[in-house]
Amino acid sequence: MTAASVRRASGRDYPAVIRLLDAASLPVAGITEELANFLVAEAGGRIVGAIGLERYGDAALLRSAVVEAGERGAGLGAALIERLLDAARASGVRQVYLLTTTAERYFPRFGFALVARDQVPDAVRASIEFREACPASAVAMRKPLSASDGLD
Repeated sequence: MTAASVRRASGRDYPAVIRLLDAASLPVAGITEELANFLVAEAGGRIVGAIGLERYGDAALLRSAVVEAGERGAGLGAALIERLLDAARASGVRQVYLLTTTAERYFPRFGFALVARDQVPDAVRASIEFREACPASAVAMRKPLSASDGLD
């Protein structure tokens, strides 16, 4: 494992992010080449992790959280998630949702809890991720954010 730094993604990172998502069998539908609201982890000049946020008013959808297999277990995923949640909080997001088929035991450590899909705001449920990209078997999770959340 190599020391990695987290930074805002740019269009030049798109091919590497798509490769990571494909390798992890995660959906790529709806991800634009600009990678707006994405963060990447870079180590040794290559992209080894990524995470994105789709904003819907004061709610948002966390998507595409991925770390290259050889870089897992060193806290890189946690660093990406925390940095994304901090940015979401700072921009006024009050609820973050996600869908997962494999990580429902991982996300509670960040304050996410299971939620029924019909409890997810309509705008988030209308996203490509909810409508098409993730299977119906994916569980929905929610984390409330507040201005003071995580600052104690």
